[in-house]
Amino acid sequence: MASEKILAKKQAIIDEIKDRVQNNATIVLFDYRGITDNEAKELRRTLRSNDSDYKVYKNTLMARALSDLNINLDDNLTGPSALAFGTDQIAPIKVLSDFAKKNPALVLKVGIVDGEISDKEKLAALSTIPSREGLLTMLAGGMIGIAKDLSICLDLYAKQKEEK
Repeated sequence: MASEKILAKKQAIIDEIKDRVQNNATIVLFDYRGITDNEAKELRRTLRSNDSDYKVYKNTLMARALSDLNINLDDNLTGPSALAFGTDQIAPIKVLSDFAKKNPALVLKVGIVDGEISDKEKLAALSTIPSREGLLTMLAGGMIGIAKDLSICLDLYAKQKEEK
């Protein structure tokens, strides 16, 4: 039987995983086999620049932490898995998807976005959504267009009233 120290360390890791799942908007499990050390450093650097990160945990500890949270991802916890997490719903998915396009060794398995389990297809669909800043820029551009059209209409209306 394992010693008290080992059990305490494992429980600390389980608590860390549960904390990451509960306190981040997005969690993505991915297979990292085949990526080099330099590629892993590049991936971590890119994730961190987007307020995200990843960490490798043992599958048994991830399974225990997820089962404590009533989340069943046991089918996806086979083989080496890393856990990417971030406070933005889309950023970690986009970074991992873009990285996987350049490095086919990285494979997305499953994710949890805002508490909802997302399979590979849904992760692929979410990766095509523009970033938050991009969406805000699109919104601002649309609002500016409406304001411009309104000002043109008001100007034409004012000129029409002056002519009468």
